Amino acid sequence: GFAGADLANVINEAALLAARRNKAAITMDELSEAVERAVAGLERKSRVLNEKERRIVAYHEAGHALVGELLDEANPVEKISIIPRGVGALGYTMNSPAEDRYLMTKNELLDTICALLGGRAAEEIVFGEVSTGATNDLQRATSISESMVKEYGMSETLGLVARREERGQNQFLGMSNTDRPFSDETSQQIDSEVGRIISESYDRAKDVLGDHRQQMEDVVKILFKEEIMEGDQLREILGKEPRHLDEDDAAESVQDSPRDTATDSSSGEPANGSAHHGSNGASPEEGSATSHDTEADTSEPHQPNDRVDS
Repeated sequence: GFAGADLANVINEAALLAARRNKAAITMDELSEAVERAVAGLERKSRVLNEKERRIVAYHEAGHALVGELLDEANPVEKISIIPRGVGALGYTMNSPAEDRYLMTKNELLDTICALLGGRAAEEIVFGEVSTGATNDLQRATSISESMVKEYGMSETLGLVARREERGQNQFLGMSNTDRPFSDETSQQIDSEVGRIISESYDRAKDVLGDHRQQMEDVVKILFKEEIMEGDQLREILGKEPRHLDEDDAAESVQDSPRDTATDSSSGEPANGSAHHGSNGASPEEGSATSHDTEADTSEPHQPNDRVDS
């Protein structure tokens, strides 16, 4: 999540964007763009991809988005983009939860891993080969899997035992710490369990995309034309209800919503009336972006709070 200084930077960036656009006040458009800049970095439209790379990135991000949106326990998709951002992100998929969360269940973690692997799965399904763009995805999926096995007691093989390695003094000096609180045999079991979780999650991601191949093609067509796709556009393709209402729909929702018969004595208007209108931007505390990396050794353009989006 964002610290107070990060939130201050987001608001400051949004104010600068509003000033450049000659607006008298900050709107959700500026706030959304400021959050994206903080999470994924600045847009790099000068970084021109060839046609093959654009197709790979488009299918990669479509894979993330579809798996993340179709799995019940994964966070909904907020935005998909194939515009390069930051140091090494050639595209990104931003997810945000419906509400603030402080705990995650085993199924939620497994679905998150599946969504992270959706980009690599899409590449394999469509092109029959994979690229170096999933570096960040694999690192994050492996990190979550290791935590499940070593810290959260979510492995039936190793049981309800925490086997987290403590930081030693040498690690802070840039040296590796070879002292582990478990045996070599246990280390092999941990590696085996992590590999099993990753492998099974990857197979699930491929099954989901295989069952929704036409929807993936529809998403890619929009990304090739517009370069950016909102989460509600994806949900429309999948036949799901939108998360956000536009201003007209929100006003209509207020008018049509049930209201209490009690009225405000001063105005005569209903005391309780509400519109279910969501934010257009990802939550800075809970949102995450999954990015398609430039190359295998590219540094991560942002840090997820896992949970973001390659």
